[in-house]
Amino acid sequence: MAVDRMLPTEEAEDLIALVRDLADRELATRVERHESTEEYPEGLFAVLSKAGLLGLPYPEEYGGGSQPYEVYLQVLEELAARWAAVAVATSVHTLACHPLNAFGTEAQKQRWLPDMLGGELVGGYSLSEPQAGSDAAALACKAERTDAGYRVTGTKAWITHGGRADFYALFARVVPGGGVESGRGVASGAGGISCFLAPGSTEGLSFGAPERKMGLQGIPTTSAYWDGALLETDRLIGAEGQGLQIAFSALDSGRLGIAACATGLAQAALDAAVDYAGERTTFGRKIIDHQGLGFLLADMAAAVDSARATYLDAARRRDAGLPFGRQASVAKLIATDAAMKVTTDAVQVLGGYGYTRDFPVERYMREAKIMQIFEGTNQIQRLVISRSLSR
Repeated sequence: MAVDRMLPTEEAEDLIALVRDLADRELATRVERHESTEEYPEGLFAVLSKAGLLGLPYPEEYGGGSQPYEVYLQVLEELAARWAAVAVATSVHTLACHPLNAFGTEAQKQRWLPDMLGGELVGGYSLSEPQAGSDAAALACKAERTDAGYRVTGTKAWITHGGRADFYALFARVVPGGGVESGRGVASGAGGISCFLAPGSTEGLSFGAPERKMGLQGIPTTSAYWDGALLETDRLIGAEGQGLQIAFSALDSGRLGIAACATGLAQAALDAAVDYAGERTTFGRKIIDHQGLGFLLADMAAAVDSARATYLDAARRRDAGLPFGRQASVAKLIATDAAMKVTTDAVQVLGGYGYTRDFPVERYMREAKIMQIFEGTNQIQRLVISRSLSR
């Protein structure tokens, strides 16, 4: 079922119509094969790029679409309703472009941003480490300052598009040449954490085997191993030690991206459940006409509508230049919890068929779980919200 959207401009309406057509043609027809075989969708992101979907919220002067977040997020939702993994990867790409757009010099932006936004390059975000997930300040990957640039050594984890991306927003801790001084090791806390725009082809960078995930299997998630890899000095984005500020400046927007993806996934599950309930009969009636099941579907629809309303509220505050951090956490929390409930209920509506891979709802349920974990677990979102109430 096409969502009846309230869009701010005729241009936005045309964009959503284009996205729906492209997603039906390019995503919906391929998702089952790639998610079941874990085969990477070669050429798909080039199609999205050609349609102008990889730089929507960024300035037109650098190859972006200059679209408000209110519109960009609804594009993500439409993509996620057909293929959640692709929508998440698109959200991550948008996140990976943020450091250069917001903190890069004009020369850096002119050199790299057009290909990242309007070319065929896809980006990855490399912040997490095996021991540093929610606690980003605990990262240990180091970048040793040398005359030739920065030599990066360490392990990064949970990288969407790992090994496939053309560039990575990399966060590492800058240390003087030699790395460890006086036996004290690399500094802890925010000290020295810096951001780099790292080419995916950097010599000395390698990737682990794709994680064996519960869902989102069409796009790889890997670890990355930096073995003294050299990044040129001009690959530093912002100032040394500014890395956490850069990372945190993008988190709220990234959370909205996941909220939109979760909403699209929940909408797909609701649509599948309604379609099935409108065709299946028991005791001489369509099962949607039985009050017990009709009320379940009503609760699912209310959850989807609520999720959409929360992320759109936060997006409109962002577009208006208002604070939106708490609203972003609320949206991420509400939308991802809704996706988990709605997809689980969709399996229930389909009964035994819902538990089989002949119908997509079991995949939706598996995909929904990770939405509550990445871009800040929902426990972290509750922490952010509760702290905002005490200020």
